Amino acid sequence: MIHLASKSAVILRGDGTGRELVEAMIKVLRACNTKIELILADAGSEWWQETGANSYISQEVWKLLEDSDACFKGPTTTIPNPNAPRSVAVSIRQKFELYANVRPIKTYKNAERQLYFICVREATEGLYAGIEFRTSDDSAIAIRKITRKGCERVAKKGFQIAEDRNFQKIYAITKRNILKETDGIFWAAIEKFQKQFKNIDVEEYYVDNMTQQLVKNPQRFNNSILISTNLFMDIVSECASGHVGSIGCVYSGNYGDDYAMFEPAHGSAPKYAGKNKVNPVATILSAALMVDYLGEKEISSAIFESTENVINENLYVTYDLGGNSTLSRMAEEIANRAARILKK
Repeated sequence: MIHLASKSAVILRGDGTGRELVEAMIKVLRACNTKIELILADAGSEWWQETGANSYISQEVWKLLEDSDACFKGPTTTIPNPNAPRSVAVSIRQKFELYANVRPIKTYKNAERQLYFICVREATEGLYAGIEFRTSDDSAIAIRKITRKGCERVAKKGFQIAEDRNFQKIYAITKRNILKETDGIFWAAIEKFQKQFKNIDVEEYYVDNMTQQLVKNPQRFNNSILISTNLFMDIVSECASGHVGSIGCVYSGNYGDDYAMFEPAHGSAPKYAGKNKVNPVATILSAALMVDYLGEKEISSAIFESTENVINENLYVTYDLGGNSTLSRMAEEIANRAARILKK
């Protein structure tokens, strides 16, 4: 194991169930003897409401983020109110130019369908640029900002992931028949990198057809990359997540050129806060992606293997996976098994 004392990660506890999920995740990393410095901090709507600040993230926490090698964001609540701040995830993605949100869709042994593909989402622009304004009391306009730079860097990342995993196919998702200019720029970026990665085939799907195919015939996308602009892939990856058995199992990483943020794909579920009930898998596996990014590949591999074993065994799983285990008990089982794997 490489000694990585110089690596640090800010851990944002988040809202709702975030605190107990993050606590369980840290116990898993500690059981695996991580050498990464984990710096705990608060951000999100609960902190915002308590302090009356004008942002979900304080200046002190921004400084911690800037000085770290990566960060982990526990689930946060974004209040759907025009006067509420921009979400924690969007703020960090845009600040550090984390242009590629990568969300693997992988089922486990007891799933009805065996699926494995990866959703790659442009994560800094599109409708999430937040450019909208009222034109009257009864109408408003939102701008879908698409740039060549934004499209080309996420397209390149998608092809690189495909090559790294030996995938032969990329599905580019657009609505280019309607959004001719914005999706035209995105499609041109895909075509540009297809010329550089000649062994990878590309097929274009319109977003409405893609969501239908993901419900009807998702296995056709096995061993491939699904890639799209910000909102389209947010919706598509959420649709695909339905096949994993629970959104509580879906993990993700947000990558830029020199920084990354890792987060579970689900929300903060405030009604379950403090009940030791929700599924810790997405939080734990997002942390496994983080330690892999920071160089602890053996620990990452052990956590993925132990988590898969626990889910397949079906004895220590939470209610959403058909079991009656608590959050902390499932996390403890994953931690113990990962530690044993590392000792072999």
